[in-house]
Amino acid sequence: MRIRILVIDDEESYCEILKYNLEKEGYEVDTADSAETALGYDLSLYQLMIVDIMMERLSGFDFAKRVRNNPATETTPIIFCSALNGEDETVMGLNIGADDYITKPFTIGEVIARVRAVLRRTHAPQQVVYNVSKTTYEPDITFKTMRINRNEKACYINGTEIPLSRKEFDLLLFFLTHRERIHSRDEIMSQVWGNVEVTNRAIDTNITRLRKKIAPYGENIVTRLGFGYGFKADLN
Repeated sequence: MRIRILVIDDEESYCEILKYNLEKEGYEVDTADSAETALGYDLSLYQLMIVDIMMERLSGFDFAKRVRNNPATETTPIIFCSALNGEDETVMGLNIGADDYITKPFTIGEVIARVRAVLRRTHAPQQVVYNVSKTTYEPDITFKTMRINRNEKACYINGTEIPLSRKEFDLLLFFLTHRERIHSRDEIMSQVWGNVEVTNRAIDTNITRLRKKIAPYGENIVTRLGFGYGFKADLN
């Protein structure tokens, strides 16, 4: 079965260019000229979505949030493709849960390379986070009253579920399974973001948000200036 991609952009020329070139690569491509139109599709049919940000009424950011909040599409890869090229927009897109961010104008070669990288990372069985088969039961990871259920992809503190984004969950799981060691930002990027390059600010922002959400254990994620971050069980 061919991989099916949805391109969402209110500029018809971009939809046509991406559809033509991605179909040449063997993908099956549908297009939508607005986020509202796309929400009328069966989004569970797609293995990847390429989404513009600056669209009328419903923005690409708002569309992505709806995708991430839908159990049928919460893990579907999203690549933002936008003329917004500031660091704030990139960080916001990645924080929402996007798998990559391409700025316009782009080259077709760049788009195809990034599409391949995202699909390779999200669809190859050996590239699941921590190389664990999705069909295998994974025991919980615990620290004091905090529990990570790797099968549910959920975090609990004192029995109450803590809402975490996908990247926040992946960060916490990485730290808890690699305790008592400081990890550089490059290492964290490789383990949590895979082949997607993100800024240091994006990593710092996600860690700051994670610390606040897992209080009182946020302080256990320690910073070593000039080196990176790690999870320290004993702060005394």
